[in-house]
Amino acid sequence: MKKYGVSISLGDGLRPGSIADANDKAQFSELETLGELTQLAWKEDIQVMIEGPGHVPMNLIKENVDLQTKICQEAPFYTLGPIVTDIAPGYDHITSAIGAAMIGWYGTAMLCYVTPKEHLGLPNKEDVKQGVIAYKIAAHAADLAKGHPGAIDR
Repeated sequence: MKKYGVSISLGDGLRPGSIADANDKAQFSELETLGELTQLAWKEDIQVMIEGPGHVPMNLIKENVDLQTKICQEAPFYTLGPIVTDIAPGYDHITSAIGAAMIGWYGTAMLCYVTPKEHLGLPNKEDVKQGVIAYKIAAHAADLAKGHPGAIDR
């Protein structure tokens, strides 16, 4: 990996699949393991990024980011959302963009878009377009909240 400059994406298989599981013991235990794997990779001079967190209500997002940052020694964090409510199947691009704006504000390194069909099926071209649009808006909202130069001028 080091020879080719490859970055490892450390995924989180125990990320919450519903808001009822957000910030639970299983998720945070796995985060400890991801922190350990981060250290092992860094000892070999291999770059890593941490995936997370899944479905997390708005009031728990900051805790999630703060803990990830601490446990994984500020390794880049990338997220799909998080999805902030489970009541809107077919509108996951909206429910996750709300979470993406917040988690972007709190310091995640990269936002991965979610389509309206996230939990319903495979996306088509229009679904991808809607997801990307929602996330461009979310990213801009986060940039504004963080005071990024130029964000207000857009």
